[in-house]
Amino acid sequence: MPRVSEEHLERRRRQILDAARACFIRQGVHATSMQDIFAEAGLSAGAVYRYFKSKNEIIEAILSTVVGDLHAYLDELVDGDPLLPVDEVFELIATRMTHLSGENGILRLAPQGWALATYDPDIGGYVTATITALRDTWIRYVRRLVDAGRLPAGTDTEAAGKVMFGVLPGFLLQRLVLDDIDPAELRRGARVLLAALIPDPATAQGQTGD
Repeated sequence: MPRVSEEHLERRRRQILDAARACFIRQGVHATSMQDIFAEAGLSAGAVYRYFKSKNEIIEAILSTVVGDLHAYLDELVDGDPLLPVDEVFELIATRMTHLSGENGILRLAPQGWALATYDPDIGGYVTATITALRDTWIRYVRRLVDAGRLPAGTDTEAAGKVMFGVLPGFLLQRLVLDDIDPAELRRGARVLLAALIPDPATAQGQTGD
């Protein structure tokens, strides 16, 4: 009997994940049953369970796709040369998030994953690990800013990185719930705050002289 090809296995796995994503976006993760996913995918229970043992495994697989894409892109921005300014990094990553959170966009599921993580230990462990990894990348970026002289030498890099991480979930929630912010506005807001928190040395010296 011929062996099933890796390409076939991956196509079937993708079929299941696409069906689950459609259900989750349409009716919410909590309200979606495995039977809903079977029907959406047009597959039997046995066919689906061959790839995923539970709905939680499907959720984790979908979330990993979201996080993997964003984290890889953020790594490129943070580690690239030349070192990009904060406002530009915010705008670029927000632009990627906007593309991923449009109609039927996979990033629309992120807030549901965060909510599940507050009471489901299986999902919670996965989300904790991914948030920690993303936050560590922002902390690494702040350290590069300090090393480049763009932030003061005594900057609390861990605290600053945690705050930077918190900006993007806030941006996503505003996009999904209010739909009244875009990446360019996020960048403008970042510039205003950065100018207030880190004034130009020449300007500060002139004000002192007065």
